[in-house]
This record gives sequence, C-alpha cells and structure tokens, in this order.
Amino acid sequence: MLPGRMDFPFLVLAALVFSLLRGGGADLNSDRAALLVFRDAVGRFALQWNATESPCTWQGVRCLQNRVDVLRLPAVGLIGQIPAGSVGNLTSLRTLSLRFNGLSGGLPSDLSGASELRNLYLQDNRFSGDIPPVVFTLQKLVRLNLAGNGFSGEISPAFSNLSRLGTLYLERNKLGGSIPDLNLPNLAQFNVSFNLLNGSVPSELRKMPASAFIGMSLCGGPLPPCPGEISPVSPPEAEGPAGGNGSGKLTPGSGREGASGSKLSGGAIAGIAIGSAAVILILLILLVFVCRRSAGNKTRTVEVASVAAKPPDAVAGGRDRGDAAETAAAATAMATAGKKPDIGKRLVFFGRAGDGDFDLEDLLRASAEVLGKGTFGTAYKALLEIGTVVAVKRLRDVNLLEQEFREKIEAVGSMDHENLVPLRAYYYSKDEKLLVYDYMPMGSLSAMLHGNRGSGKTLLNWETRLLVALGAARGVEYIHSLTPTSSHGDIKSSNVLLTKSYEARVSDHGLAALVGPSTAPSRIAGYRAPEVTDIHRVSQKADVYSFGVLLLELLTGKAPAQALLNEEGVDLPRWVQSVVREEWSSEIFDLELLRQQNVEGEMVQLLQLAMDCSAQHPDGRPSMSEVVARIERIRAAAEGTAGEQRAQPHEERGEEGAKRDSVEHDNSGADQS
Repeated sequence: MLPGRMDFPFLVLAALVFSLLRGGGADLNSDRAALLVFRDAVGRFALQWNATESPCTWQGVRCLQNRVDVLRLPAVGLIGQIPAGSVGNLTSLRTLSLRFNGLSGGLPSDLSGASELRNLYLQDNRFSGDIPPVVFTLQKLVRLNLAGNGFSGEISPAFSNLSRLGTLYLERNKLGGSIPDLNLPNLAQFNVSFNLLNGSVPSELRKMPASAFIGMSLCGGPLPPCPGEISPVSPPEAEGPAGGNGSGKLTPGSGREGASGSKLSGGAIAGIAIGSAAVILILLILLVFVCRRSAGNKTRTVEVASVAAKPPDAVAGGRDRGDAAETAAAATAMATAGKKPDIGKRLVFFGRAGDGDFDLEDLLRASAEVLGKGTFGTAYKALLEIGTVVAVKRLRDVNLLEQEFREKIEAVGSMDHENLVPLRAYYYSKDEKLLVYDYMPMGSLSAMLHGNRGSGKTLLNWETRLLVALGAARGVEYIHSLTPTSSHGDIKSSNVLLTKSYEARVSDHGLAALVGPSTAPSRIAGYRAPEVTDIHRVSQKADVYSFGVLLLELLTGKAPAQALLNEEGVDLPRWVQSVVREEWSSEIFDLELLRQQNVEGEMVQLLQLAMDCSAQHPDGRPSMSEVVARIERIRAAAEGTAGEQRAQPHEERGEEGAKRDSVEHDNSGADQS
C-alpha cells in the first residue's frame, strides 16, 4: 500500500507538468493559427510566412516567452478587412503596427481579446465608419494612432476609459461634432486637425499646441477665442468697467458686459496714449536708421547695379533657397565682396589648386545664387563665365587680424581627405572674407532627408544612408587624427554634402576657430553635447556626440532641431532612448527604411552605435576610429545581405521590390545642379 500511496502524488505532479508544457505549445500554436487567418485575409500576396516554421521567425513577428507580443507590418501592402479570429486572438500582443497599408472597413469585434495591447498604430489606411467601441475596452493602451483614415461620426467620451493613454492621434479623418471633455491625465500628445469638428476646445486640451486643432471651425485655447470669450493673453482687469489690458489694446471680449455706457476708463485711455507714443517713437528711430544705412550704401549700390540687374541663371532641382529677387541679392553681395579698400588683393589658392583658372574679378562677375545661410555665413553657388561652378562662403563675425586669419585658414586648406570638401582658395580683406570650395551638386544631407523650400525630400535607401554614414565618419576621423585636440565643432546634416554618386563630404571643418562669440546662440541646435557650455571649446568626444545625433537623423528621418518629436522639448537622442527602452525600436525608423526587406538587423546595429555615440557622459562614447570600424562591419554585413537578395529569383522578391530598385537606379544618376 505504501508504494502505491507514494506513486500517486508523483503521477499527479507529472501530469500537471505535462499539461503545462502542452499548454505553452498550444498558446504558440493558437498564435500561429490567428496569424495565418490574418495572412489569408489581408496579406496573402504580401506576407511570405511559412506555416511549417515557428511564427517567431516570420516577418514582422516578435515573440516573448513563447508568445507573440509584437506584430509590426508597416507599408507591406496589406489589403482588405481584418477578420475576427485573427489579431484579437493574440492575447499576449503588446504592439500592433499596421500603418501605411490598404486596410479597410472597421476593426474586428474581438479585438478586445488582445487585452495586453499598449501600442496600436493604424494610421494611413482606409478604415471607415465610427471609431469601434472595442477600442475603448483596451484599457492598457498607451499609444493610439488612427490618423489618416476615413473614420466618421463623433469623438466618443468613452476615450476617457483609456486612463493610461499618453498619445492620441485622430487627425485627417472625417470626425464631426464637438470635442468632448476627455479625462486623460497622462495625455501628452494629441491631434485632431483636419477633421470636420466645430465648437470650443475643451479646457482639458487647451494645453495642446494650436497645430493639434487646425483646419476646422474650432475656437478657444491655443486658437482664437470663441465669441464672448476673453483672450487668454489679455485678461480683463480685476476691477473697473473697461476691461483693457496692460498694453492699452482692446481684444475680443474685453469690452464691458452688463454695464451701462461705452466709455473707456481713464486708465485705458492713458494706456492707449502711452502705447501710441511708443509706437511713433520706434517708427522714428527705424526711419533714421534706414536713412543712414541707405546713405552709406549709395556708392556700393552704384557699383553693383549692373551686376544685380543681370538675369539669374536657372538652376534645376529646387534646392536653392531663393527666388529671382534673392538671386539678385546674392549677385549683389558677391559683387560688393572685396570692392572696398583692398581691391588690389587677390584670391589665394592652395597648392593642389595651383594659381587657379580664375581670379577675383572672375568671381565677382559670376552669377550667384544663395545656397543657404549657416553658422559661419552665407553660401552661394557661383557660375563663372568660363563655365566653372564653385561654392563661395561669405564669412561673418570674423574679426581676426590678417596674419592670424591666414595661419588658421592655411591649416584648413592643408587638410586633404576624400571625405572632406576641399578648400580651393580664400580671400581676405578688412571687410570681406571669402572661402572658395568645390561645388557639391547633390547638396546637403539635410536637404535630402527633410527637403528644402520649394522642394521635397529625396528617398534615400538603406545602402545609400549607410554609405553616407561611413563617408562622414571617415572625414571626421581624419580631422581627429591630425592632433589630439583637433575637432570639427559643428557636425550636422547640413554640413554633410553629397557628390553625384552620393558619397559624403564633410564641410565647414576648421571654421569654428575663426568665428566670434556672437554665433554662439544659434549654433548646432540639437547636435550639441550636454557637457559643452563654451562652443569654442569643443572636444573630440563632443564631435562624437554630434555624429551620433547625425546617425539618429539618418535612421529616423527626423530633424534634431525639430521642436516637437514626441513630447514638448524632448530632443532626438532622448526620444530614441525612451522608445527603445519601451521595446518599440522599429517605430523609430524612417518609413522608407521599413519598406526594405532583410535590413533590420543592420539598422538595429547602427542604432546601437548611434546611441553609444550620443551617450550623456563623454567617457561612454567611442572614438571616431571605433565608429568607422563598426560602420564598416555593418556595411560588410549589409552588402552580404544585398548579394543574397540579388541572387533570389525575381518572383521571390516581388514586384514592389523590383519597382523600388528601378526608382533607386533612376535617382542615383540624378544631377540636381
């Protein structure tokens, strides 16, 4: 009897363990079945999932503890309506990203089964109808993006059920009615712009920026006040009938209500009188200033009249900043350069450029167009009469004596590396300092990534961005190799220029030592290392930080100086760190990169390098030599992956990949000069 009694608990325990093991497998199997239902309904041609393999190895699927916790399929060509029995059966799912596809209809009624959802990204699809009530059952949601769809009806007060919600994007839909009072204590990001809403912005949402409510008939809060409301910038006085503000200006709603008569108080009249007098005084001062400036410029205006009147040459690509009037101003500025007391001076060419095939007079006669206004001055594209095109930088805030200027600029001219923009010549006079560079026809990386006035951004694929990152890193590494204290001091995407073959050339190297302190406030916004308090004392580790931000810019497609990335005042490195910390890493990548297949591993490696470079403490950052070595390893791995893809049959790669390759091939030879 005793052995039997001992065997019984053992058998029970064994059966329990076996059932738990089977349960774990069944959970993953149920996830597999749900994903296959999803694939067959909306992604039969877009998703090449092999049903015999673990779903944890499938494209866009990530598992945690043997359950699917992330389904991320942005811009893969999903079409149709999400069926019941699919994503709603993924009970451990935390992130669902199906943005930039062709999904339509409503959301499945059983989506509430995915009760662990924290992040739901459905923007830029074709969903329609009322926002489904099932959304309001997902009480763990932190981020919800339904922008760019066809949702209609009113915004439900039931959003207040989502008490953990920090992001709610509903812009570019067809939502109507008024915005309800929403009790969302953690809400930091909100946008309902470009819907059909009307009425007043609720008090709980008035802390949001005006851009969250534009394109509709809304009022109040960050928008103009509603009828009968007092403008928040000019509240009425606590006592007295007039309701004037401190400046003496009347604002909507600031007049008397419920009081007899319409006369202004004595204080309001006095305020108006003082304000008017101040305005008149300011106008008189400006008039005197303009007259004196005009008188001082008369001789120069006569000198350059013929140059400024020349018609500007047309430039393709739309990358340059100005129109015809700005081009004429550029020509004027170029013509006035050097035409003061030191007209006898010449351009000084560096050794590799010899005496040059042009002189100062040729440069002054050239037609010029503004390329941009940067930290150290204004850059022009100059087309010489002999047909040569050069870039000319007109320096500002340089107050060095001639000998000191020549010594420092000679050091810049002696820098010779294939990933630096070569300095061909310079000109020095008391009033003008010009630098002449080789012209880079494709413009700056900043213009490519973000577009410039009058032009859109250029779609750069992963291979091109990796090539740019490596070239820029090698250029900065060369600068650091000159002396232990050599640094660039102004690394940013607008200082990385591109050749026709998209090879990177770092510009503005060595110029930080030339400028005065007046350039300090606007320098390298978004790129400056935390420890840098004096921008004239930038170290090599500070350069590494700036380069790390540049890598993040390449990966995310976001400008570091952008005022709002995800939360007000959060810069690019901190935003990326917060996203990665919450395990939403793929959400940070630029959409164009997410379109490419089999490169996520290399992208994550470059992301890790970028985060290492932008570490808060200098000692935690690698050297530029280490940076170059790591990018070279990533590029070698990427080239191996690309080789494997090229070896695949055309059918396996799909029509979309073939089209993308064709577009990239066409873009690679584009000449934007």
